[in-house]
Amino acid sequence: MGQKITIEPVTRVEGHGKVTIHLDNEGKIEQTRLHIVEFRGFERFVQGRPFWEMPVLVQRLCGICPVSHHLAAAKALDVIVGAGTGEGLTPTGEKMRRLMHYGQIFQSHSLHFFHLASPDLLFGVDGDPAKRNIIGVALEHRDLAVQGVMMRKYGQEVIKATAGKKIHGTGAIPGGINKHLTEEEREYLLHGDEYMNIDKMIAWSQDALAFFHEYHKKNKDIIDHFAEFPSSHLSLVRKDGALDLYHGVLRAVDAEGKKILHDVDYQEYDRYIDEEVRSWSYMKFPYLKEIGKQAGWYTVGPLARMNTAEFIDTPLAQKEFEQFKQYNGGKPSHKSMHMHWARLIEILHAAEKMKELLNDSDLMEGELVTKGNKLPEGVGLIEAPRGTLFHHYKIGENDMIKMANLIVSTTNNNQPMNEAVNQVAVKVMTGKKEITEGMMNAVEVAIRAYDPCLSCATHALGQMPLEFEVYDASNSLIEKKLKH
Repeated sequence: MGQKITIEPVTRVEGHGKVTIHLDNEGKIEQTRLHIVEFRGFERFVQGRPFWEMPVLVQRLCGICPVSHHLAAAKALDVIVGAGTGEGLTPTGEKMRRLMHYGQIFQSHSLHFFHLASPDLLFGVDGDPAKRNIIGVALEHRDLAVQGVMMRKYGQEVIKATAGKKIHGTGAIPGGINKHLTEEEREYLLHGDEYMNIDKMIAWSQDALAFFHEYHKKNKDIIDHFAEFPSSHLSLVRKDGALDLYHGVLRAVDAEGKKILHDVDYQEYDRYIDEEVRSWSYMKFPYLKEIGKQAGWYTVGPLARMNTAEFIDTPLAQKEFEQFKQYNGGKPSHKSMHMHWARLIEILHAAEKMKELLNDSDLMEGELVTKGNKLPEGVGLIEAPRGTLFHHYKIGENDMIKMANLIVSTTNNNQPMNEAVNQVAVKVMTGKKEITEGMMNAVEVAIRAYDPCLSCATHALGQMPLEFEVYDASNSLIEKKLKH
C-alpha cells in the first residue's frame, strides 16, 4: 500500500510551507513537492497607489528582509524619476544605501546561521528536537549564541542609523536617501563598546568561518554530500566581475561555470527570464527563456554569488573566497550545504564593507537626492540575503502604479529547493519501514540551507486556483475540486 507523508509546517524558515512525499508499495519515493501554502498578493494591491509609496509599502511583505524590498523598490523608482541606475545617485545617496544594505546582509545572514542553521550542525540532523533549537544552542554553546545575537543586533543598529528604524524604515526614497549619518551614529558603529564595534564584528565574522572550517573537517558527509545536484547559477556582479551585493549586471553560469547570461542590463531582465505557474504551489518557477522551462531553472543566493563572481574586493573575504574556489577545483559548487560557507564569507565581506563606508565622510555631508526626466517604467535589482530580488513597476499618467512584478529570491530558488527535497528524501527514506522525525528534519535541513523567506515569495499570476484533493487509504485520488 502506498504512503503519503506530509511535513507541515516546515520549521525554522520564514513563512509557511509544507512538503508532501509519496512512497510506493516498496517504500520507494515516487514524488516529492515543496508546497507554498500562503498567499500575499502584493503585486495586485499596490496597483493604484502613488509610485513614491512603494519603498515603504512593499517592505511590508516581510519583517525579516524589509530592507531588501525597500532598496529594490527605491532602485526601480530611481529610474522612473530620472536618477538612472546604481551609480546615478549622489555619492551620499549611494553610500548610505550601501551601508544600509550591508547592515541587512550582516544581520540576516547572522540570524540564519546562528539561530536557524546551527542547531542542526551542533546537535545533528536527527538530534533531539527539544534541544535542536536556539535555546539549546544558548544552553550548551553560550559564546556562539551570544556572538550570533550581538552580530544581528549590530546589523540592525546599522539599519536604524541609515533607514530611521530597524524594521520598516523610510531612509531610501526615489532618487536617493532622506538623511545623513550623524557623527554620534558613526562613532557608535565604529567604536561603540566591547561588544558593539565594527572591529569586533569583523573578528567575530572570522571566528564564525573558523568554526565552520573546523566543523567541515569533521563532518564532510553532511557539508559536502548531503544534497548535491548540478544547477545553473544567477546573480548580479559588478561590471569587472567582482561580487557586488547592491548593484551590477546580470550574469548566469551553467553547471560547469560557462557563462549563459552575459552580464546584461537588468532593466531588460524580462527579455531573458520568464516564470511558470504550477497548480500545487502559490510560488512561481522562474527560468531562462533561451534554455526553456525544463532545463532553464537556476539557483540564486550566497552560493550562486560565489559561483558567478570572479573576485571579492575586500581582502579578508577574498582570502576566504580563494579557499572556497580552490576547494571546489575552480568550478561552481553544487553542494547545498556550501550555502552556509558562502553565507559566512558574505558576512565577513559585509563587515569589511561597513568599516570602509563608516570611515567615508560622504555619509555625513553632501547632496541626498538627484532626479531628471521622468520615465514611465523602472526595474530595480538587488542581491538580497537570499539571492537576486527583482522589482519592476510601470506608472500611468497620474503617477499611480499600473503594473508591478516582483520576483523574489526564494521564488528564484523554487526549483532548486524542490530538487534538494527530492534528493534528500530519496536518500534517507527509501526502503525504510518507519519514517522518523530525524528523517523528516533531514528534508527540512535541505530547505533551510536556502534560507527561504516564504512570506515574500507567494504571488499569483492571473487566476489563483486553490486545489483540493481527497485521497483514500491506498493513496488513490477519489475527488478533486478546483476553487477560484
